[in-house]
Formats: sequence, C-alpha cells, structure tokens
Amino acid sequence: PRPARARAPPRCCFPGEPRPRRATARRGGGGGVGGGRPVPLLDEGGPGAGGSLPAAVASLDRDAFTAAARRALDYIRAGDVFQVVLSRRLSFPLTGDPFDLYRAYRVVSPSPYMFFIRFDGETALLGASPELLVRVQGRRVLTRPLAGTRPRGATAQQDLAMERELLADEKERAEHTMLVDLGRNDVGRVSRFGSVRVERLMYVERYSHVMHLASDVVGELADGFDAVHALAACFPAGTLTGAPKVRAMEIIAELEPVARGPYGGVVGYLGYDGSLDMCIAIRTVLVHRGRAHLQVGAGVVADSDPDREFEETENKARSALRALELAARIHGAAAPAAGGEWL
Repeated sequence: PRPARARAPPRCCFPGEPRPRRATARRGGGGGVGGGRPVPLLDEGGPGAGGSLPAAVASLDRDAFTAAARRALDYIRAGDVFQVVLSRRLSFPLTGDPFDLYRAYRVVSPSPYMFFIRFDGETALLGASPELLVRVQGRRVLTRPLAGTRPRGATAQQDLAMERELLADEKERAEHTMLVDLGRNDVGRVSRFGSVRVERLMYVERYSHVMHLASDVVGELADGFDAVHALAACFPAGTLTGAPKVRAMEIIAELEPVARGPYGGVVGYLGYDGSLDMCIAIRTVLVHRGRAHLQVGAGVVADSDPDREFEETENKARSALRALELAARIHGAAAPAAGGEWL
C-alpha cells in the first residue's frame, strides 16, 4: 500500500501554478522515493529567498536556544544522556484559509508525506514530512531514521559539495550511527530473532531546502506481534528525542518552555489488512484560531556547536516560511508580521 496522503480536489493549483507532481526525495546514488523526478535545487528566487520573510515570535530566540544547548551539553558530559534533540516553536498570524497554506507547501516543499487534516473551523494540521517513523507491510517492519543535515546548494556544484561535506562530517556520522542503533533496538523489540538488519546505511536524501543522512532498518514481525506493536516499539522517534529516550525527554521537558503539541507525533494510516505507514510530524504546521505554529529542532551531542545547531533549526524552517509567504502573496496580503501568541 502507498503512504497515506490527504486527498485534494482535482483543481488544487494556484493561478499559474504547475500541476503538483509526485513528491519525491532524491537519494544519493540516483534513486528516488516513489521513483519520481528529483526535487529541484533550491533556487535564489521565489518566496523567502531574499525577500520579506514572515517575522516569527519564537519560544527560544538564538541566545535562549544556545543557552539551552549548552545546558544539554552539561548533561551529556555528565554522562546522563548521549543526545538531546532541542526544538523551538515559531508562531505567526495567518491570513486566509489553512488549506491555501497547504497548497503553497505542496509547491514549495514536495515531500513523501503530504497531509492536511481539518479538525474544526478553528484548527487544522498540515505538513510536508520527509521522515518515516515505521512502516509495516505483511510481516516486514521498516524504520528510516534521518539524522545529519545540510542546506541545499544554490547550484549543482554547491549541492554536491554540501553532500560531500555531510558524508565526511564525523560528528554527523557518529550521531547518525547512534540513531541507527536505536532504530535497530526499537525494531528488535517486535521482530523475529536474527531478522533485524540495516538494509541501507547512511545515504543522502534531498528535499527542497535541506538534505539528510538516512538509513533503512528492517526486521520481520515475530509471532504474537502486529503493526500496532511495531508503532508502540518505535514511538517516539529517537531522532526527535535523543538517546536514551526517557532521560532525553526529561531534559527536553526541563529546557523547552512550551509543550511540543503535535510536533514529533505521527500521521499516517493503519489498514484493515494489518499494514501501517506512519510519518513523523515534522515540517508540520498547526493552525489554531488564526495562528500558525511551526516547531523545528536539532540534535545536541557531545561535540555540538550550539550556534550551528541553531542554524540547523533555521534551515529546517525555511520551507514553511516560504510557504507562508507564498500563500500571503497569492491572496494579495502582506507577509505575516510578528505578534503571535502561544497555545
């Protein structure tokens, strides 16, 4: 079965907007998720590229985030934890219908998991998540941790240089290896003994604004376990908490000033045939009472540079910022301004 995707009316394009293509992620070595065309390189024009960007109200500004990262480093050096994934929330007033923001997101950041869920007249959840948490097809279990990030290059040469830098970065490789081991442990909880393996290790997946290191960890469900057990074993994602998970979550609760809400949760489906496909709720916007809330994070490990981790959160926010600006432009409104409030 294909991953869950929100259904949109056939006429779902902005005036002058090309028909949305299948969302894909280009992997190092050539292939692509779903076999579609690779996402184009980030160009220097268009929304959010040097123009007026929405001004955010942030739960943690640069100084506060780097201070929290330094505190996380204290815990790591004391031996409490290996990694803590710190996040910050950005909030904007939103003009127009949330579905228009989703339509802009489809143009700006096509991803393997695109979704729009309207809960009522005041609340909606929309996203363009690149990351699978867990998929069950038959007895096969798959998890795919994404850890290690670089921004996309403006040219093919710059993009290739970013890929080489990412693959050669010892800090990123060590962090990724740790999270692959965590994924093996999660899958192993519900898998037949000896069936867990890393099917593909440390390849590059490209998206519109960033590239990530990815690995595929697979196993075969043991007798007595089903897709729901697999979801329970893998949730929450280590790439959104850190490791060990429980202690990392305790530190997150101490250092982050607002609750995460849907950030780091899952969106997907459970089929009548026992199949399951769940993505992690990242690159996800919660719209509530005229406010759009976006959360972005970065993993802090022993040799992290707090300022660099802050910049990673900025890079991860760019696709949503561009979508916000595009939605505002289409409706003839000014880009959203500061003044949001927290849920």
